Amino acid sequence: MSWLLGHGKTFYTHHSSPISLTTTSGSQITLSELSKFAIPPCRLNPLLFNGHLQTFWTAVKDAGPTIHYKRQYFQSIHTVYPGQFAIDFVVPESSLPDPELPERTTYYSEKEFESLGAQDETPMLICLHGLTGGSHEVYLRQVIAPLLDAGWAACVVNSRGCAGTKITSPELYNARSTWDVRQSVKWLRETFPNRPLFAVGFSLGANVLTNYVAEEGVKCELKAAVVCSNPWDLEVCNLALKRSYIGREVYSKTMGQNMKNLYETHKEQILKNPKIDPERVMACKYLFEFDRVIQAPTWGYPTEGAYYRDAQSCDAVTAIKIPFLAINAEDDPISSIEAIPFEEFKQNPYTVLCTTNWGGHLSWFQIGGNRWFATAVAEFLKKLQNDVDLKAPREGLQSNGSVVPTQKYPTWNPSHRRLILPS
Repeated sequence: MSWLLGHGKTFYTHHSSPISLTTTSGSQITLSELSKFAIPPCRLNPLLFNGHLQTFWTAVKDAGPTIHYKRQYFQSIHTVYPGQFAIDFVVPESSLPDPELPERTTYYSEKEFESLGAQDETPMLICLHGLTGGSHEVYLRQVIAPLLDAGWAACVVNSRGCAGTKITSPELYNARSTWDVRQSVKWLRETFPNRPLFAVGFSLGANVLTNYVAEEGVKCELKAAVVCSNPWDLEVCNLALKRSYIGREVYSKTMGQNMKNLYETHKEQILKNPKIDPERVMACKYLFEFDRVIQAPTWGYPTEGAYYRDAQSCDAVTAIKIPFLAINAEDDPISSIEAIPFEEFKQNPYTVLCTTNWGGHLSWFQIGGNRWFATAVAEFLKKLQNDVDLKAPREGLQSNGSVVPTQKYPTWNPSHRRLILPS
């Protein structure tokens, strides 16, 4: 009955010997210890006493923190998936927001963007939003706001077609599409060479971020990454949604309609792909049907199941080589507990999984409307930035400082994909 007081339970899953981080005072702290010190107790609104109520509450209109953005389009350098994507940079104030963009957002002028580079050491957060979301999302702004107050900079990589962005190719985005975030991180590193870069991903964006960090391995330019409500195994989550009436008729149906709305906005471009049948698209009712008739043929998969299996990020956990925190609620009705890779987290000393018994999907609402996970993410990142010597060597080391042993065969490649793309 602890929910009557709003007391959620918090659990941590990690390697038996997590990586040891050097603090600014020269002492050592493990990643799991730092996580537990930084993350506050889970205290939620007792009136929203299960995952469904918590998740439903995201539909209640909330103005959220006031964040201003300036947008810049980037031309993709990917050889298979050209086109463009947009990054929204947080700015002090946008005096003349563009009515065609989300509120408080406008474009950089050419002169403003050309002068954007800097040599400062301001910590910078890169955000990846959830399905059909964007920089305007309240959950995302609730994470950004306390970091801005602490002197951080931030930007949001908008998935193609989302948040009022225009697409110039017949593809939207998918759960495996790490190429735009890779290009974004590379550009940010070149433009702000001294800034420590951090990233946070939400839901589908969490899946993309996990895959990206794993693919980069020891070469990853990020100092740390956090993922929230990651679906981890997309096929398992899809089956869990289809298993119940509320999962199928509420969550899957709502997400499917959101994707159809995105299709309607961009169908002139999308229908340039001869594999897309507009009649089949309009007949879609659920998310898995949309993935079957749009996402699978668009990206080259034979079925939506093949897409889900290729894009999943649960195996990627074992390839991560930077401090990595994941936060999931065990009662999340969208990112099913069955999909959470508990054992994989136990195998990688660079990772920590924080789960709560209550909280829903990107929810964890507290009395007053704030979200517990937003505070947890911000506090974890601030503690890393303020208390840890981020320039201390970590590459190729285990928690005890020994070199990671190598072997030729057998080898485990968690980022090996069935859909082959050029690197």
